[in-house]
Amino acid sequence: MPQKESELQKEQRAERISATIALLQAQKSEIEASGIVAPPGCSVARYQAKGQKHHYWYYQFRANHAIFPKTNKENEYSRFQHLGKAGSKAHIDGVLAVIRRSQIDELTKAIDGLNESWSDLYSNEEKVGHRVE
Repeated sequence: MPQKESELQKEQRAERISATIALLQAQKSEIEASGIVAPPGCSVARYQAKGQKHHYWYYQFRANHAIFPKTNKENEYSRFQHLGKAGSKAHIDGVLAVIRRSQIDELTKAIDGLNESWSDLYSNEEKVGHRVE
């Protein structure tokens, strides 16, 4: 029969989890402070506009639902926000904002998972293992 884990060992594991959560939260705060963060569910997309003689490529934010205020209509929103040509400041800022959003989302998932792990240390249920049924 396996020996029951000592309280000290349990506290050490809890401390490692807490320290890691603090580290990830600091990284998340650093990313948030480094620049604009894209709204959840946004990406940068390329689209083509047709001129009289040529086709032009532009970039835009695309969202899952209408969140960007329309410039010509009050209280109306669009799923798209124009960013401009490739390499424009708005285009590059948009790409970086989406990357920050992805990093923050992944850090948030990791923090949530570690919080759950910490809770598991102090749950009243003993884990016996998984049964295949």
